[in-house]
Amino acid sequence: MDSAVQFQNEPVDPAALPDFSEVELHSVEAAFRTYQMLSNLLWGLLIGVGVSLAFWLFWGFRAMEWGQWLGLIILIGLQFHAVLDPRYRGWALRDHDLIAREGVIWRGTVVLPIARIQHVETASGPLERLFGLMRLQCYSAGGMTADVVVHGLKPETALRIRSHLLQHIGDAPRG
Repeated sequence: MDSAVQFQNEPVDPAALPDFSEVELHSVEAAFRTYQMLSNLLWGLLIGVGVSLAFWLFWGFRAMEWGQWLGLIILIGLQFHAVLDPRYRGWALRDHDLIAREGVIWRGTVVLPIARIQHVETASGPLERLFGLMRLQCYSAGGMTADVVVHGLKPETALRIRSHLLQHIGDAPRG
């Protein structure tokens, strides 16, 4: 090691850091709310039937009514969540990163540097395709799951962002 090279690790003033929360985020498409409501309705019905059957199997036919009430409460909760969810989702693509925000109860924001992205996918299930929606999934090194998933995009928007990211990660120097 060269003795002339001095290692430095100066502290960073948190007040001097750029504030990602000031970035104006794009909202999900309007159809996302309807998609979420139908998706949650299907899941809620499945869970409701499962809860009712579990009550019937473990506590008998009379307890099945309690299971139905519990299933209905779960279904209403899921629908309430579906109505609120789109207003807490957003995304932004900047020169050097992709920002995604989500969460009604547990809120989170992910800022993924474009230089860290190794793989980009677009995906849509049958219900998403029915509503003309697609999601964008970005992966960084070593991850088994996507680091950022942006839900509720129009297919043309998702494909355009994917193309942009792929072009930039192909040009990015790897260290």
